[in-house]
This record gives sequence, structure tokens and C-alpha cells, in this order.
Amino acid sequence: MASTAPFAKMNGIGNEIIVADMRGRADRVTPAAALALNADGATKFDQIMAIHDARTPGTAFFIDILNSDGTGAQACGNGMRCVVQALAAETGQKAFALETVAGILNAEEHADGLISVDMGKPRFGWQDIPLAEEFRDTRMIELQVGPIDAPELHSPSAVSMGNPHAIFWVDRDVWSYELDRFGPLLENHPIFPERANITIARVTSPETMVIRTWERGAGLTKACGSAACAAVVAAARTRRTGRSVSLVTPGGGSLHVEWRGDDHVILTGAAEWEFSGRFDPSTGVWARDNESVA
Repeated sequence: MASTAPFAKMNGIGNEIIVADMRGRADRVTPAAALALNADGATKFDQIMAIHDARTPGTAFFIDILNSDGTGAQACGNGMRCVVQALAAETGQKAFALETVAGILNAEEHADGLISVDMGKPRFGWQDIPLAEEFRDTRMIELQVGPIDAPELHSPSAVSMGNPHAIFWVDRDVWSYELDRFGPLLENHPIFPERANITIARVTSPETMVIRTWERGAGLTKACGSAACAAVVAAARTRRTGRSVSLVTPGGGSLHVEWRGDDHVILTGAAEWEFSGRFDPSTGVWARDNESVA
């Protein structure tokens, strides 16, 4: 059907991604379509990465990102790796300059199949994250969960990786915290005027870390690439780690983040194809390849 668009269901070390091919079209994936796709167990996702024709000279494509609740997102490192893998398989090209609302990201697929995305430069100013009030030092802001005299979590680091992040540092297993309970409250806390991604991070060595993230607009996720970048940058700023760190995520996969000397943050990891099909970008009605879209 002419009204339908191709898509691929993929994942980036457990981060559930839909890569939608919207090239050559003037329409966009609607919030209603995103909600419908997320309500179906087969297409349930964390982010939709919609590939559109380039808007800026020197870039290959514009990537429109939607969360599972239908809201827009500025960044998704794991989703961007899925986009790169899909484009590389189609074109044979290995390196791409991709534009999002947060700016232009350069990405490439390596010979071993791993994909690196230059996530750009982190931002630390309270207005840039953004926060609702001034903090001169965002390595630690005033925010806590639990009783005032014995908080369960407190004093997170705040950083923007194109989207807002708060990282709570813990000394015990990240699974011992009820992130599903307090994640929604922290995501929507008044200190975050644009909401925030909430991460619990446990540093296990100067080169390793375990994280668990409540993702803005998506909830609990098996992985979050921009959160991994934010956690490593914040850990290096607070002298918990160096600037090159491997992370373990709830999906069981591994990510590597390097905060380079030029201030750019490089995210490297795998991407995996699951199945492909076609869908209606206005309604979310879909079918696998070789089936009819109702």
C-alpha cells in the first residue's frame, strides 16, 4: 500500500528500537501511531528512529526520534546504532553524518560489526541541562529519595547529552533499588522542566560501571545509550573513573564510552535486527513482510 512505510524492529543491546524508513515522504510518524505500536507486544519499543530525507547539506539523513509515550526525544545512542546498521546493510556505506534536533552526529560501522556514534559534547550548565534553578556545580545537585535524615538516593550528578540526565551514585547492587517506583516521580520532578532520564550507577573499577536507567518518555529500559554517556562523563568529572569506561546494562549487553580530549563522547556497541515489515505512520497499523497491512 502506498500509504505504508517500511520498518525494521531492532535492538541495541536490549534497547528496543523501531527504525522507520520515511524517506521520500512529507508526513511524520504520529504520536498516535507510536502509542499503537507500543501497545502491541511484537512491536513494543523504547524509541522509534524515523529516517527522513536530509535537511542540511553535508548530512545523509535527518532522524526524527519518538519515545514510546509518543513524545519526541533529542538523542538515542542505541537507536542511532540501529539506524547505522540498517543503512550500512542497505548501502554498503560504513560512515554517516546524521542530523537530529539535538545536532549532527557522526557514526560508523567497524569491521567487527560494532558501531560507534559520536554523541557530541556534554553540557554541564544548569540552564543547558536544563534545571529549574541555578546550581553552580552540577556534579552534585540537591535532590533525594526517601527520608530527609536517611535518603535512599541523594545528590545526583546532572548533565545534558542532548537530553537531560540525572545520575545517582550507589555502592550496592543497582537492582536493589525500586527504580520502577521512584523513576516516574524523579523524571517529572519540578527541578527538571523538560523531564529527565534517571540513572542509578555503581562504579566497579576505574574502567567499569553498572547502570540501570528510567528513560524519559519510555520508562524502565534494558539499555540507554545517552545515559551510558552521561554516566561516564559524570563519573570522570567526579573522579570516580577515567574517561574510557565499559558499562554493563540490564539487557546484559556491554557498551563502551570514551570521553575524548576534544570533549566529544564516543559510544560503541552492537545492534541486532529482529524482523521487518510495513506500517501506517498515521495509525500504527502494521504487518510483517509478506503479510498485508489491514
